[in-house]
Parts: sequence; C-alpha cells; structure tokens
Amino acid sequence: MPRAVDDAVNDFPRSQIASPPRPLSIASHLFFIQTDTVSLENDMNPFLPFALPDIGEEEIAEVVDSLRSGWLTTGQKTQRFEQEFAEFLGGNVQALAVNSATAGLHLVLEAIGIGPGDEVITTPYTFTATAGVIRHLGADPVLVDIDPRTFNLDPEKIERAITPRTKAIMPVHFAGLACEMDPIIALARKHGLKVIEDAAHALPTTYNGRLIGTLDSDATVFSFYATKTITTGEGGMIVTRNEEIAQRCRVMRLHGISRDAFDRYTSTKPAWQYEVIAPGFKYNLTDLASSIGLQQLKKAWRFQGRRAEMAARYDAELVDLPVILPPQPQDGDLHSWHLYVIRLDHDVQLSRAEFIQQMAERGIGCSVHFIPLHLHPYWRDTYNLQPHHFPVSWLAYERAVSLPLYTKMTDADQSRVINAVKEILGRSAVATENAAELEFAASSFSA
Repeated sequence: MPRAVDDAVNDFPRSQIASPPRPLSIASHLFFIQTDTVSLENDMNPFLPFALPDIGEEEIAEVVDSLRSGWLTTGQKTQRFEQEFAEFLGGNVQALAVNSATAGLHLVLEAIGIGPGDEVITTPYTFTATAGVIRHLGADPVLVDIDPRTFNLDPEKIERAITPRTKAIMPVHFAGLACEMDPIIALARKHGLKVIEDAAHALPTTYNGRLIGTLDSDATVFSFYATKTITTGEGGMIVTRNEEIAQRCRVMRLHGISRDAFDRYTSTKPAWQYEVIAPGFKYNLTDLASSIGLQQLKKAWRFQGRRAEMAARYDAELVDLPVILPPQPQDGDLHSWHLYVIRLDHDVQLSRAEFIQQMAERGIGCSVHFIPLHLHPYWRDTYNLQPHHFPVSWLAYERAVSLPLYTKMTDADQSRVINAVKEILGRSAVATENAAELEFAASSFSA
C-alpha cells in the first residue's frame, strides 16, 4: 500500500486540527492574482504583479538572430546554452537542456531506473510536478515533513521513511534556500539510494560554498519557467556528472532516437538513417527558448544581487511587524531569493486570504507557495492522507504569503508593497488591541 510518513501526529495539538482548509483559488505559478474587485490598473498606480520576467534588448536580438538563421528547434543555440550553463556552474558537470524542469525530473528518474513498486522520498511542501513525475513512472512518492524554519525537507525525519522499496530521495530547495544536503547525501549513501535535487528555485544558490548543481548528488534539475530567477519562457536543465544518466537522458528527451535531429539535418553527408533504441519522450528545448536563456544566464549574478538587495530591504522594513520573516542562508552561502515568503503571526486578526485580498485591493499581487500536496484531492484521495499527517507543512501553509520580488521591480514598487503590508497589519494590530480592551472591560464589568 502507498504510504505517508506520519510525523508525531499524537503529539500535535488537536486544537489546531480541524477540517482541512479550503485551498485558495490562487495558482502559485501564475504571474498575479485577478479578483473581481481589482482592475489591472487604476488612475494612480498600475497593478503590481506578483512576478514578471526581466527581458531586455539582448534577449530580443538573440531570438531575432535565431529566427533569421532558419533553425528554430534544438540546434547550435541549445548546444551553446548547455555548454555555457555547465561552465557557469563549474565542477565538471554535464548540462542537458529540456523543455521544463518537470521533463528533466521525469527523465532523470527514468534514467536511474525508477519504476512500478518503487518509492521516492520527497516533501509535501512543493509544486505537484515534483511528485507527479514519480507517479508517471508507476512509483510512489513517500512524503516526509519539512523543517519548520526553512520549509525544506527535514533530514532528521527521512530515515524512518526508508523501506526496501525506497530507491531515491528528492529534496526541493524551497524559495532558493539550500536544503541541508550533507546529511541527506550521507543517509542516501548509507542505504544505497540515489539523490536527485529539485533545484527549480535555486539558481544561483550555494551550500557550504558550492553552487547547487555541483554537489555530490546524482543529478540536479533547474527550471527556467517565466517567473524563475532566469527564464527561457518554458524550459529546464538537467545537470549531472554521471555519464550513464546523461546519456540516457540525452536519448530519451527526443523520442529515444540515437542521434540528435540537429546532427542529422545539418550534416553535409547523407544522414537520413537513425535508430530508435527506446520509447522516448518529446522533451527537447528549442533554439528560440535557448536564445533567451543564453542572454539571461549572463545576467544571473546581477539578478541574484538585486533579489538579495530587495530581500534585505524587506527584512529591515518588516522586522517589527507581526510576521515571521524568511530564514537566511548560513554564513558565506547564497540564497537565490526566487521567493520571499512571510508567515503571518497567529495573533494577526485576519486570515491569510483576507490579507491577500486587501493587498489586491491596493493593487498588489501576492501568491502562496505552496498548497501542500496532501491537501490536494488527487494526493489526498490516492494515498488516504489527512492534514495532520504533515503538521508542519499544514501550519506553514495556513499562514504563508509570498510577496512580490523580482528584478523588474523598482524601489518605488517595493515601497508600495512595504507600505501596504504595514498598513494592513497595522490595522490588524489596532483591531487586536481594541478586542483585548473590550474583553478586559467586559470581564471587569461582570466582576
């Protein structure tokens, strides 16, 4: 039977276990929230989306160059993007471009032999793609709860989830903060398991001074979705030092054909023959997408610096409010700051949904990362999961809000966000004080 690891359910305060919260109709991967009461812009301020890509003239020129070249699908630009991405990371890795991080995770799991009856340990606090690719291969995700401070997979809870069916561990670097990878990798090696990093949020992120993508895991997968730290519109990158994994992914990403289409169609000698050696997929990244990626990659360090600068300003401006601020990386390490996630204190007298609504009424888009997997109908019903099975993830979700943070935001844009948060939470604090005074007065009168 499929399993979920139930973390200290008996010790969890039952006063906080009610019926499952109704998931918000907020897609965490969308650019902004649309409501019936907010138009995209008003006379004073345009609507500030939750996220926007930062595309410049360099990307546009590179795409135009590809259009004029006559080669639109996977070709020289994609090969260049792979090479330059591997050089960006260093560490003697291979890089293979794919059309999404989902495709990359699927390819890597297939390459390491994940199949029916196997189990892969991962987190409930992630987008559904992380677990979905496990199910695509007929295997079962085994969910392990998160660390309450970082929202990352808790290494101390992993070992109890390992069974003879376990074949891999798939940590997710949430928001761009690295997981505690040393204990995860050590545990995997102890039990003969593979480690596949979901690094959709983690470019560039470091752990113990090393870039994610160059650690001692078996493979790492990055995302270039439109809201990510760099983008190709849609796209992803597999990174590995394992030649067998690289070769299998290379073949399987394009129908299981033994030769790249680019090689066949650009050869000056007859090259019409090819062999299908496996029932592969259609997961290749086009040159048009890679054209964007080539120029975005050149800006990756600048983008990270700007995101870190904005995160530091949020920290300084919001520190006295009734919120829990995001955790910082350990000394000497880098956080990519793909997301800036605050948590509303439990004494704030408004719900998370009300907070987001009030931000939207002020023309500011927010989001939620993530609705935990075990609250979604498919995962809940397939594996007979309950909210209290993963109490840390559940409580984190109930009060988490992602504020806008992206490199196209100006200082004035960020000031709007900060002032709105202060205004909303300031009113909530006044309401809390008034309620307390009324309760005191009522008790004094009755006495």
